[in-house]
Amino acid sequence: MKSSNLVSTAELADHLDDPSWIIIDCRFNLNFPEKGENDYQEAHIPGALYANLDRDLSAPVGNGQRGRHPLPDPETCAQTFSSFGIEAGKQVVAYDDSGGAISGRLWWMLQWLGHENTALLDGGWQQWIQEKRELSSDMETSLSGEFQADTPKPWILEAEQIMDALKNDEILLLDVRNESRFRGEKEPIDPVAGHIPGAKNEPFQVNLEKNGLWKNAETLRRQYLERFPDLDQKNVFPTAVPESPPAIPFLPSGMQDLTISPSTRVPGVSGSATPQGPLQWVKNSFYYS
Repeated sequence: MKSSNLVSTAELADHLDDPSWIIIDCRFNLNFPEKGENDYQEAHIPGALYANLDRDLSAPVGNGQRGRHPLPDPETCAQTFSSFGIEAGKQVVAYDDSGGAISGRLWWMLQWLGHENTALLDGGWQQWIQEKRELSSDMETSLSGEFQADTPKPWILEAEQIMDALKNDEILLLDVRNESRFRGEKEPIDPVAGHIPGAKNEPFQVNLEKNGLWKNAETLRRQYLERFPDLDQKNVFPTAVPESPPAIPFLPSGMQDLTISPSTRVPGVSGSATPQGPLQWVKNSFYYS
């Protein structure tokens, strides 16, 4: 069983001309920030709009005290989503070319503000290309929508809360970067290598099959419970990748009620201690291992 948070390429192909469906291309390369948008201009799924991680899905970094990709405030998010034509009754499908690492951020932000009709394209851009489906290089335009944000879900914690919860063994803090970055052996993006003390490493790529499709819900449930036997007794907080969701929202009913509160998406305020992943953790002078 695949989650309702996923849409297959076949299903999306059937809705390319459906005005109630909004497709968002989220391709982005952290090392080459312009590449994703350039690739979009060359070819994209017909009708897809482009969401830029730096410009559309993040707040300005400012004085550097807010981490690499700060979460925009709800009002700014609502303005951005309205510009994409997103409003009540619209089905949003997001995709990227990195296993959901970027599109997952858009999925999370929409869910955070109450837009439940949001899904990731299973297999992403690569699956669409592999199946030789229709492409476009048109500059797409959207009709302005009126996104009505709900009260944000309580998915955000301050750094001090995370530290206390870890000491009391109340949460499972997941670092979803690859093992070498988690261990501090290699850090190609952020200025300091390592991870937040107490975090466990579970690279987001383990949620995918070798062909890039998401593993089914039963497999993910078994996989996570084998790795973390007390998973269903704790709140789960994925951290360290400001773009990516964990598999928790894609698990079967009964485990989807787990709190998914990415500390990587905490909106920073100057002088506060809200970690935007390891970079913000370091900026706030917390111990880093």
